[in-house]
Order: sequence, then C-alpha cells, then structure tokens
Amino acid sequence: MGVSDDAKPARTDPAQTERIAEFWEVARASVDLGDLGAVAGGPPKDVAPPPAWSFGDSPGLADELLALVLEGRKTAAASLVVEYEDVGDPLPAPGDLSIVLDGRAEPRALIRTTRVEIVPFAEVTVEHASLEGEGDRTLEAWRTEHRRAWQGPLASFGHELDPSMPVVCERFAVLFPA
Repeated sequence: MGVSDDAKPARTDPAQTERIAEFWEVARASVDLGDLGAVAGGPPKDVAPPPAWSFGDSPGLADELLALVLEGRKTAAASLVVEYEDVGDPLPAPGDLSIVLDGRAEPRALIRTTRVEIVPFAEVTVEHASLEGEGDRTLEAWRTEHRRAWQGPLASFGHELDPSMPVVCERFAVLFPA
C-alpha cells in the first residue's frame, strides 16, 4: 500500500506481527477465500497475511476512519500514483486483500479491493468523494481535505499537487470485522 492520506503501512514489532498472524487465521477461517494453501504453496499456517496498514496520518484519524469503514459509510479511499512509485509499491488491484489496523496498530478488519480507477485529481467524481464517507461527503470538501493532507507528503518526495496529478480511486468491501 502506498503512503497516502488514507493508508499508512504498519510498523511492526514481533508481538504485532503475531497479532496480525492470529487475526489473519481467524479472518481466513470466517471468510471463503478458497484454498489459499494450494494457491500460495503451503498449509494455512504458512500463508503470509496480506499487507497491514491504517488509514490516516495519526492514531486518532486511523480510529475515526476505521469506524467509518466498520459502519459501512466509508467504502473507498484515494492515494496518489506518485506515492506508490516513489516507494516502489505496486498499485492496488481488484481482489487485493488488506488488514486494516486501528490507531494502536491492532488488526481490526480484512478488506478486499473491488475496484480501482486512476484519474487526474481534477476528475475525481462526486460519487467517489461520497463513498470515502468523510466529512459532509461533498467533492469540494474532499478536494480541500486531500489538498491539505497531500501537501506535506508530496513535498517530501519533491512533488507538488496539481490538477492533472493521477489519483488512485479505490473501492473496497469489508470481508471480516474484528
């Protein structure tokens, strides 16, 4: 997952790694994911969990956005293509699984990416802004908040936000809430 206003990769320690693995085992047992052992080449306990990350840029925001996800209000996220490129992460794709962490870096949900569109910042739709579920769900508020949130990270990568900058508009579904 690229570093963005909507998703931060987890910084793991051995205890957190174990909690994520335990969550993954429970989530996999609760959701029909097919025979992952056959696909991944090993028994269930040897299948590595998907990437774990939290929404937002602070523990408080991570909890706030996770609550919207668990309520079903937030079913979309946005990030910048350049953020993935600058850290060498692959872009999200339909079918990708992720473990969403809360503000204390505890695993709280397993989600699956259902749709990905890449559009210029100026062409993000009203529908996408609403599906992100934040604030008043308007496109104007979405643009204002994302400009604010992306300014600092972009500057650290030597970039500046402009209307043509490609945005990854990702939709997802919660498969398993903790």
